[in-house]
Amino acid sequence: MKIIKKNELTILVIALMLVTAGYLDYIGKNKTEQVSSEIINQEELASNPSTEEEIAKIGDAKLVSDNQEQTQEVFIEEENNDEQKKDEKEDDGYFVSAKLDRTNMYSQVIENYQKIIENPNVSEDQKAITTQEIARVNKEQNSVMISENLLLAKGFDKCIIFINDKSISVIIGKQDLSQEEIAQIQNIISRELEASADNIHISVK
Repeated sequence: MKIIKKNELTILVIALMLVTAGYLDYIGKNKTEQVSSEIINQEELASNPSTEEEIAKIGDAKLVSDNQEQTQEVFIEEENNDEQKKDEKEDDGYFVSAKLDRTNMYSQVIENYQKIIENPNVSEDQKAITTQEIARVNKEQNSVMISENLLLAKGFDKCIIFINDKSISVIIGKQDLSQEEIAQIQNIISRELEASADNIHISVK
């Protein structure tokens, strides 16, 4: 076994101390550099806030863009709803106006017939024929109103019937009609107005 002399032991201890000191110094420098780097980065952010501002601007721009898109979608939806309501109003106006015109027409016809009956220069035979015509017009008008009410009960809330001699025109306020709906309309009109299916003309508006 080799015996280490006192001088050699002293030299060995000193060497270990130097190695340890060098290692600690190396670690200390690395930590110092990391801390310095973090401090520099924070100082750069503090002195040059443009980076944070740019990030914030990007976020704000995206938020504004999203809000604009949502606003545009809402605007388009409201515009479509307004157009639909406008079309529905126009359709309602058509049916209301058409029925009013038809009522005035029936009233004018009956008024003219009544003048014939009251005319002393008209023969009794002509007055009798005119009286029959008044009864026919009243019956026709009443049958039309009953038919429209029955159509209303079947779900055709927008409808109007015009009669021209034997031809009967039925206008329904819908985009299209199924075969079943057409059959329902024909059955009501045929029964109430005593008309054949060939004389019934159905259209949509």
